[in-house]
Amino acid sequence: MTNFAPRIFQLIAVFLFLLTSNSVLGQKVQWMSWEEAAQLATTEENPKKIFIDVYTDWCGWCKKMDKDTFQNEEVAAYMTENFYMVKLDGEGKEPINFKGKTFKFVPSGRRGYHEFAAALLQGRLSYPTVVFLDENLNMLSPVPGYQKPEPFLNIARYFGDNIYLRQDWKTYSGQSR
Repeated sequence: MTNFAPRIFQLIAVFLFLLTSNSVLGQKVQWMSWEEAAQLATTEENPKKIFIDVYTDWCGWCKKMDKDTFQNEEVAAYMTENFYMVKLDGEGKEPINFKGKTFKFVPSGRRGYHEFAAALLQGRLSYPTVVFLDENLNMLSPVPGYQKPEPFLNIARYFGDNIYLRQDWKTYSGQSR
């Protein structure tokens, strides 16, 4: 009977591990670097669009969106299936190459900003802001502000399902009435 007790603890430990893993609790967003996403988008046989979450370490709403929206099972599953997911620190220090140009960190005030974030956000450094790019790395739209899961999915489907190609946002979202 003495060998039985450790075995039970091992089985309980394995069960708890499986219970907290992605396969049991659901889909998790698979974040990648800009370089990885751009490489996949330009070399894959069936490329996906790119989704970029522009955040900063000090942004409370960014952290809330990570927790509430991006870790939502339905959001994570849809986004993983339809987009290459990138996290971009708006104050990151590493250079980023995009369409033949190198974007760098610019010291400014107490913090500074990354030129790539400024370009993607069209000069409006507001966090969080998410950005959708098509399969050819062309800007579809930046979307500023915290988004709850359901409204976020509505926006993501507009781009991910190519609805933007045949219907304007106001009509799609019911704002044109």
